[in-house]
Amino acid sequence: MKIKLIGAPVQEGAGRLGCDMGPAAFRAAGLAGALRELGHDVVDLGNVAMAELKRFDHPNKALKNLSETVAWTEALAEVAFTESGDALPIFLGGDHSLSAGTVAGMARRAKAAGKPFYVLWLDAHTDFHSLTSTTSGNLHGTPVSYFTGQPGFDGFFPPLEAPVKPANMMMMGIRSVDPAERKAIRGAGVQVADMRLIDEEGIVAPLKRFLKEIDDAGGVLHVSFDVDFLEPSIAPAVGTTVPGGATFREAHLVMEILHDSGLVGSLDLVELNPFLDERGRTAVLMTDFAASLMGKQVIDRPTRSYA
Repeated sequence: MKIKLIGAPVQEGAGRLGCDMGPAAFRAAGLAGALRELGHDVVDLGNVAMAELKRFDHPNKALKNLSETVAWTEALAEVAFTESGDALPIFLGGDHSLSAGTVAGMARRAKAAGKPFYVLWLDAHTDFHSLTSTTSGNLHGTPVSYFTGQPGFDGFFPPLEAPVKPANMMMMGIRSVDPAERKAIRGAGVQVADMRLIDEEGIVAPLKRFLKEIDDAGGVLHVSFDVDFLEPSIAPAVGTTVPGGATFREAHLVMEILHDSGLVGSLDLVELNPFLDERGRTAVLMTDFAASLMGKQVIDRPTRSYA
């Protein structure tokens, strides 16, 4: 498979600095080499540059870096569409506001190919705030609301050529939701596998139901993987840690099942903040998960002889 690595050094959407170093950390952790060892043709396109800034006056004065986030969204949406025609793109973040652009661009690519488009959102948070409902003003909490076509973004963010149908989205690992987001998600009809559901059913059942739905529809899947999907004790390099996340084995299992499905057409790796890491352990871990998605076996199972 041809894979394109695309750096998205976005930190304007987060509440603390450091995510702009994420792409360099993934490269230092050996992501390209790990994928080449699996037999893939890997091209690193370097880092995307922000589009031209536009100035906005929004009534919600809590918003931070709106102009910069819109500029990143424009740039990443175009790169996602342009570079995905002949390859599987992996976007190296960067905070989760970058997915406003990557998902919009990949949805446009799916529309051009005549395929239904789906999103798997691996995250502790739903990121379903609107520009008016966010009280923190950190725009990494808004991308899903934007790319699913919820109201309040017109006149600020780029118009969507192919909004993602909320019902075509599964949020997995959710365990921190603001009241405004909870109400909006219920109204929109997004599928949610929060940590209680995962505790009750395991992580495989809801994932396989979602993948069957995509397969039956002949669809293509974008995976957006936030570091805080994981249990903080194994992945400390994120500014929004929430206890009770996915374990090492659960996360690998998700990646392995996604690989087996053959449905994944693009991937975000987001919210890696190397400034908060411990000797690169989170970058290495995320690299290992990406390799599992692309076919790496964690444990070979050779036939044993007891004769």
